Amino acid sequence: MRSGQLVAVFGAYGHTGRFVVAELAARGYVPVPSGRNAQALRELADEYGLETRVATVESAESLDRALAGTVAVINCAGPFATTTGPVIEAALRAEIPYLDVAAELEANLDTFAHYRDRAREAGAVIVPAMAFFGGLGDLLATAAMGDWTAADEVHIAYALSSWHPTAGTRLSGAVSRERRGDVRLRYSGGQWERRTDAAPTLQWTFPEPTGVRDVIGEFTMADVVTVPQHLSAPDVTTYMTVEAVRDIAAPHIPAPTAADEDGRSDQTFLVDAVVRSGGVERRATAGGQDIYAVTAPLVAEALERVLTGRTRTAGVASAGEIFDAPDFLHALAPHITLDLHPHAA
Repeated sequence: MRSGQLVAVFGAYGHTGRFVVAELAARGYVPVPSGRNAQALRELADEYGLETRVATVESAESLDRALAGTVAVINCAGPFATTTGPVIEAALRAEIPYLDVAAELEANLDTFAHYRDRAREAGAVIVPAMAFFGGLGDLLATAAMGDWTAADEVHIAYALSSWHPTAGTRLSGAVSRERRGDVRLRYSGGQWERRTDAAPTLQWTFPEPTGVRDVIGEFTMADVVTVPQHLSAPDVTTYMTVEAVRDIAAPHIPAPTAADEDGRSDQTFLVDAVVRSGGVERRATAGGQDIYAVTAPLVAEALERVLTGRTRTAGVASAGEIFDAPDFLHALAPHITLDLHPHAA
């Protein structure tokens, strides 16, 4: 059914965008790379033999041309604070699903706030943060929640062997810091707090062989936006290993480089989602290689499920809200290792 279907990829020539283009092509779709950089698009076109369409967020007409004849659009272009609104508007005009890989807290908050009602009324599908940060943690937390209708706390801890940020990651981070100012965000007591104190350094016990690691607590990632949108839990917290935080903060750390034939770096990750209620704990864990590369199968699997009607709702929806979380995670088996044990005490 998907053979030959055109899928627009905005920001296709970026680091993550190139992984997404490759994954879509491997699944039988025809990616339509789009973005403002005509030269980068031509180079991508030469590599894959694809039609490309130059478009900018400043020109609604160019975005409409980029999406013409496509069945969906995947936005890979940061900073997402700039791109999400215009590309979502174009998708709504074209009446096609929109997915993005945004990790920016503010951009994701804006998407839910500005488009939830409008997209639901239109029966449109908008899936933000369908990436390593946001999508994967949300799916794991939802799977861990199991048949619970509410929980006291959701915790998602990340152990990265290293973090070589892309230029896009650095730019998106700079935009988020500019928007927030000298505060950090925390979700506690069912609401957002703006904190000026330093995030605490704690210890997190990951499943073996990773074990006990020092982490920065309240290292708020996109999951803290997506999870409360559909899971009833007043406290949602994410954690990051201290080495990874040091890497991303250091300006001299280079961008990731390919370590295998698929273009993945040698970075490894472990994501540990823990849901607690009334003294009982449930857990779901996933591991793999390269946080940027694994975003491609995440968003491509989401696209496939949207296009084939394997969804639970319409409107703006988090990954765990719109998809069957355990089934989705099992479908990623070629790309991640998975341990779902939601009924552990």
